[in-house]
Amino acid sequence: MNAKYYKEFAAFPDILIMLLLFFPLVIYTILNMLQIGTWIAFIIGMTAYALSEYLIHRFLFHMKTPTNPFLLKTIKRLHFDHHVDPNNLKLLFLPVWFSLPNFIIASIIFYSITANLQLTMAFLAGIMAYFLYYEWKHYIAHKPIQPRTKIGKKIKKAHLWHHFKNENYWFGVTHTSVDKAFGTYKKQNQVEKSATAKNLEGRS
Repeated sequence: MNAKYYKEFAAFPDILIMLLLFFPLVIYTILNMLQIGTWIAFIIGMTAYALSEYLIHRFLFHMKTPTNPFLLKTIKRLHFDHHVDPNNLKLLFLPVWFSLPNFIIASIIFYSITANLQLTMAFLAGIMAYFLYYEWKHYIAHKPIQPRTKIGKKIKKAHLWHHFKNENYWFGVTHTSVDKAFGTYKKQNQVEKSATAKNLEGRS
């Protein structure tokens, strides 16, 4: 893969901020990796983001077009405009002002359950690790990059079908498991082409 893609990804401001926050967090977590609880908390964090990837995409980012001007502007930036211009890098990544507060809220909830700061840091590291993986896979889906694995190629195709065939299917970006569980994964030739795949705001 051309090194320019790695540089473009890592240098994008929202990604760069998350990387700078992630590195000290993951170093702290690695120092405590001899404890099984750290591994469990880290995996829980990754799993939580892997599940929320689908739920947020389907039920928040594809919400019915709001009438409130502020909410409309917000959801347009978060996702609607990404469907209008799928390859626009400025619309491709989730903004820090959305992701970071959600990570903090999730960590507060986890801490309220465990009352353990070390485990909470591992949980947050897991969330951020999967978040960065998600953003990378999303980046690959919209760039002229051919995934090396069969499953990688399958996931990229499904995401592009979501954008260019029908926005009501294929919500997963890093996996298809939840799509299959909820019935939103279909063979693309079994799904009708949607007139609003590139215009979520125009849905009735």
